Amino acid sequence: MTPSGHAEGVSNDAFRAAMSRLADGVVLVTAREPSLDPDDPGAPDCEDVGMTATAFVSVSLDPPLVLVSLRTGSRMDDLLDEQPVWAVSVLSENQRHIAGRFAMKGRISDRLLFADVPYVRGEVSGAPLVDGALATLECRTEQVVRAGDHTLVIGRVLTATAPSADGGPLVYFRGRYRQLG
Repeated sequence: MTPSGHAEGVSNDAFRAAMSRLADGVVLVTAREPSLDPDDPGAPDCEDVGMTATAFVSVSLDPPLVLVSLRTGSRMDDLLDEQPVWAVSVLSENQRHIAGRFAMKGRISDRLLFADVPYVRGEVSGAPLVDGALATLECRTEQVVRAGDHTLVIGRVLTATAPSADGGPLVYFRGRYRQLG
């Protein structure tokens, strides 16, 4: 084993390059964060939080389960430790700007990120569901698995809609957002 814990011959760069050849769909994971200062009457009741994810898969049909992989210690990872309900918007090829905005490192506040993104609130989660998404889901965390530098969150799907039939999916391949075709 090397000092990084990888088997001989497997570097971070080699692993990253190999995995970049796997095309992934792109989703926006959202949740509501309770007020950070409940004693302040001027503080908002809740804050919307969002994060772009490319590691999102269907796990089971019965019961309906999905899995999202979150960087351990990220804001969304910390929030989903406390908040059991969350939402997912499957982004269309026309929503690349949303994916990029919510994937930025050292980004601005979530309030500003959501400022001009049209959305509706999920009936169950209250979390933003992006208008024009190919599909939307609301989930409740069923299981959390720590795996290396990520947290795998398995959620039971509480609502699922396919509100838009326009356009194709947004795909992440070789380190860039792309369209099919």
